[in-house]
Amino acid sequence: MSRATPAEHVAQNGFTVHTRGRGFSEITVKVAELVAASGVQTGMVNIFTVHTSCSLLISENADPTVREDLERWFARAVPDGDAIFQHDTEGPDDMPSHVRAILTGVSLTIPVHGGKPQLGTWQGIYLWEHRIDPHQRKVTVTVFGH
Repeated sequence: MSRATPAEHVAQNGFTVHTRGRGFSEITVKVAELVAASGVQTGMVNIFTVHTSCSLLISENADPTVREDLERWFARAVPDGDAIFQHDTEGPDDMPSHVRAILTGVSLTIPVHGGKPQLGTWQGIYLWEHRIDPHQRKVTVTVFGH
């Protein structure tokens, strides 16, 4: 049995994702670069976005139709301009974008092993923009471990 030891090292960096509007931006390579630069070989990486109308997720990275299907499903589940929503200050996609972000989440935590995020063969890390218009989204990456 292994014993628990405190993290010896913590590194935190950020970057900006310039979205083209609703859709996915893969950030796997950028996250992996920050993990490698941290010097942490074994630990965890937390990825967080400070916004309420985009989200982060791990998804299939080989076949883009997976992400297209996700977008179509969410368009049906949380349609823009739905009369159920009162909050529409920034347009008909305002409240649906908040619901999408709440359902999918604004942070991820992934194990780090060998100085790399431990993702499966077909897994990629994505920022999912839920607004129709382009935005600049801030992402914070915190790596901790040994």
